[in-house]
Amino acid sequence: YHSINYDAFGKTSHEKPLAEIFKEKGNACYVKKDYSEALSYYTKAIDACPSNSSYYGNRAATLMMLGRFREALEDSQQAVRLDTLFMKGHLREGKCHLSLGNAMAANRCFQKVLELEPTNAQALLERKNAAAVLEYEKMAEFGFEKRDFRKVVYCMDRALDFAVACHRFRILKAECLALLGRYPDAQSVVSDILRMDSTNADALYVRGLCLYYEDCIDKAVQFFIQALRMAPDHKKAHSACRNAKALKAKKEEGNSAFKARDYEAAYKIYTDALTIDPNNIKTNAKVYCNRATAGAKLSKLAQAIEDCCSAIKLDESYIKAYLRRAQCYMDMEQYEEAVRDYDKVYHTENTKEHKQLLKHAQLALKKSKRKDYYKVLGVSKDATEDEIKKAYRKRALMHHPDRHSGSSAEVRKEEEQKFKEVGEAFTVLSDPKKKSRYDCGHELDNSDFDANNIFKTFFGGPGNFSFETTSGPGNYYFQFS
Repeated sequence: YHSINYDAFGKTSHEKPLAEIFKEKGNACYVKKDYSEALSYYTKAIDACPSNSSYYGNRAATLMMLGRFREALEDSQQAVRLDTLFMKGHLREGKCHLSLGNAMAANRCFQKVLELEPTNAQALLERKNAAAVLEYEKMAEFGFEKRDFRKVVYCMDRALDFAVACHRFRILKAECLALLGRYPDAQSVVSDILRMDSTNADALYVRGLCLYYEDCIDKAVQFFIQALRMAPDHKKAHSACRNAKALKAKKEEGNSAFKARDYEAAYKIYTDALTIDPNNIKTNAKVYCNRATAGAKLSKLAQAIEDCCSAIKLDESYIKAYLRRAQCYMDMEQYEEAVRDYDKVYHTENTKEHKQLLKHAQLALKKSKRKDYYKVLGVSKDATEDEIKKAYRKRALMHHPDRHSGSSAEVRKEEEQKFKEVGEAFTVLSDPKKKSRYDCGHELDNSDFDANNIFKTFFGGPGNFSFETTSGPGNYYFQFS
């Protein structure tokens, strides 16, 4: 074995400089796109001769191909420190800055190249790209202030075409996706960042924000706390953490009041909860629905329906809000609206319970389109036989044509119609079989019905009573013979 002697520049006594050998091997690997092996050889070249700017430039190019732009930036900066006229070094430094989202620093690098070579086509193009990124940043900042989050996402997507490794742009995009309710997309973006940098406070904050907006408040608080550990002055994480805790506390306080049947207190607490964070769509949808439930208990049915509409506007998939609104519509006898909501619920979840609710509403709608015999007689649906008879007696006498013989033709016609309806109602409700069929929504055939015969039968036949005037026109009493 023969030992090899190296001089101070990495040369052997019989061969070309060793650093050059490593560089050539690195170049060969780079051409074959074997960037990991190329990186190894360029590192060996630098170790053998750390004062050569081209070695740092080559390693920077390799690191860029591997997507390691921060390390590439350091090598590019070292290359131009060693050789201020190294144009490729300045170009690579600018491209690294641009890839990392620092467009102003990138612009300075490209300007330096143009000072050395005013017609350099690549520098002119990259300077244009840097200017575009700066413009997208300004547009995004303005869009965020105006809460135009879709515009921000658009601008960040365009900026990321050039700033491919900029975590800041990706996090801003993810935050706006969360604010738009696109939680899976937002989480996908920040998860990629956290795999590379688990201590990134901004990414931890956005991850918590997604959980918070999905009503996973306890998990969200954990991420906010973790973000604050990494960056104690993180204002957004601090604010979100405070809101999350306050919203959870108010919601639980309202639920406790409701369970204690203190519906007034529950209604007020839910109202307070809705002011904490308007951006929390899912939790606010639940709070609106909870307030609707409390409102229904307080007979505030119109307000309850409005709250359900607000909940559905925030979360169109919120089945509980549709069910609550449908019940309120039923209570207000707005059956068509109730059928519409129950139908949507049934076709969404298709359960036996929801099918039964839909059938019940459809039956109520069908009944509502017939004459309501109970209303005609002025009795409740659970009225007794005696109550039905008393109601018929009162209404039949009130609307009997003889009582209104001195009225105008229009009034006589109206009262005669009411008299017939009272008789028809009594015919059905006084017959147990007909009443049962009517209550079940079946159609009844009353074509052979005669109101006068019913009246005569009830009051004992003709000649048993008469209408006579008292004092003043239109005042009558009936007298039995």
